[in-house]
Amino acid sequence: MGALRLISDAAPVEPTLDAAISRALMLRVAAGELPDTLRISRPGPSVAFGRRDQIGPGYADAVAAARTGGFEATERLAGGRAAVFHQDTIHFSHSIHEPDPRKHVTQRFDETAALIAEACRQLGVAAHVGEVEGEYCPGAHSVNARHQAKLMGVGQRVIQNGASIGGVLVVDGADRIRAILGPVYAALDLSWRPDTTGSLVDEVSSITWDQAVDAVVTAYRSRYELEPALLDEDALALARTLQPEHLSPATADARAADS
Repeated sequence: MGALRLISDAAPVEPTLDAAISRALMLRVAAGELPDTLRISRPGPSVAFGRRDQIGPGYADAVAAARTGGFEATERLAGGRAAVFHQDTIHFSHSIHEPDPRKHVTQRFDETAALIAEACRQLGVAAHVGEVEGEYCPGAHSVNARHQAKLMGVGQRVIQNGASIGGVLVVDGADRIRAILGPVYAALDLSWRPDTTGSLVDEVSSITWDQAVDAVVTAYRSRYELEPALLDEDALALARTLQPEHLSPATADARAADS
């Protein structure tokens, strides 16, 4: 059983800083400055856009739609298409030091999806790994309820000597996700089925955010020796320098000016 630092904070985190902290931890772990680290956070409301979204012709309109709907528009560390974070979701990221990080990409996806599915089952949810047809930000390692409603999406970023794998688990507020993804996905010209968007509370109404976090931690503890830790000042300082890079530009012209 390998050791894994655990950084967990229930206070909502500013969206761009949330993404930047996970990136800073990935960089420091890959550099050997920190041991492997699992971070669990409570994000503020944001639509996190993937690289394919960012280079598409509808990106500026999608950013505007997100902000008009009360969500910050951010650029994500890893993963595919636009995904939604808010205070009733759990953001998790696992930073790993590995000299040959591409060798175990699929294995990390498999393990992470299995752990989150197990956490959901601990809460009484009929959870499975796999894509639901028509889900937002589709992926083979999504976690779903009853093969019908997406609960968790996962993405992975690989860099020299390391990787970060993480995602978002929806505890409650699936209606907020459906409402904001409507105009955002329309701007990006992406098709999806809103009825495939679910939450843990939709399945078991008594589940709380804290209970869901406890279940995730318990699942990881079955595989790792968790060592509670605090975010160190060096990682936070690095995150603050990276933070502006995770803020979506207001317009396509702004992106061109920055390139």
